[in-house]
Amino acid sequence: MSADSNPSGTAPDATTAPKDADHISGHRARMRAKVMDKGAAALSELELLEMILYAASARRDTKPLAKDLIRHFGSLPGVLRAPNDKLLGLAGVGKAALTAIRIAEAAGLHLSHSTISNRQVLTSWAAVQHYCVTRLAHEPIEHFMMLCLDNRNRLIAEETLSQGTVDQTPVYVREVINVALRHHAKAVILVHNHPSGETEPSRADIDMTAELKKALGLVTVTLHDHLIVAGYDVVSFKSLGLLYQTGSAVRIRQALDLVTDLVAGLARQLARAATGLHQTRARLVHRLASSLTRFALHLRIAGGGKESFYNQAPYQHEMTSHWRKLHLVTGNRLYR
Repeated sequence: MSADSNPSGTAPDATTAPKDADHISGHRARMRAKVMDKGAAALSELELLEMILYAASARRDTKPLAKDLIRHFGSLPGVLRAPNDKLLGLAGVGKAALTAIRIAEAAGLHLSHSTISNRQVLTSWAAVQHYCVTRLAHEPIEHFMMLCLDNRNRLIAEETLSQGTVDQTPVYVREVINVALRHHAKAVILVHNHPSGETEPSRADIDMTAELKKALGLVTVTLHDHLIVAGYDVVSFKSLGLLYQTGSAVRIRQALDLVTDLVAGLARQLARAATGLHQTRARLVHRLASSLTRFALHLRIAGGGKESFYNQAPYQHEMTSHWRKLHLVTGNRLYR
């Protein structure tokens, strides 16, 4: 025993080790009794991880290690989905602890997968989204997955087609088609994650989805949806109206994206211009900038078409009203 662990400098008591063992044994007995009396749902994330680590050590107190892991990875899911090298890089984590964590992770994934396996996923959409979050939310790099469905829309297979970097992953049309045909899929759902947490589909995502939908159609496989997992959020291409866009519609949306960027830029310039203006003028400029920002967001989400045009009308009226008031107050002297 070091001087730090025995400040008095005296010889360690021979009864210390048995007492420690008795204390740990009593604590574990109390934890098990809590599970038996109240159920495992009554345990905190720290307590759950502490008990998971019991399998790694028959006698050691696992609570300090559980605290270190939660502190480092932020949550129990973060610990369970952490890469092996990151876990082994922490003091106190050996092969036994890593094995216990991986077993718990696998059990959780199997449980989540069981809620959608061999079931009609289109009628269990919340379960599908929950599974995708469980599967991909904590991955540090992009993964591209495909869920294969039979003619009754039941999940029959899942495959990870590619893994990439923190912001992109290569996807090959031929590989997607081969996987769908190998599992005799009648329909598929594409899933990939954004480790950055960005919920907005990129132009590359939109173009890739249109290309894959067209290719799958040639082999009579239906693309039901393309999901983006961003943290604990799930974005659906179908819900955004992006799934059934033709090539020309995709180009229209890209043009709308450009207009959106310009409008958003104008809103930022107006917000900066409000600095130093008279209070009345500044308030009107901020209102106009706010309207422009909301208009830009609506353009980005709506994706064009008659419906979006009519939905944008209130924003156009709102911006026109603010601009007229600003013109009357400033008398064409906004930046003087």
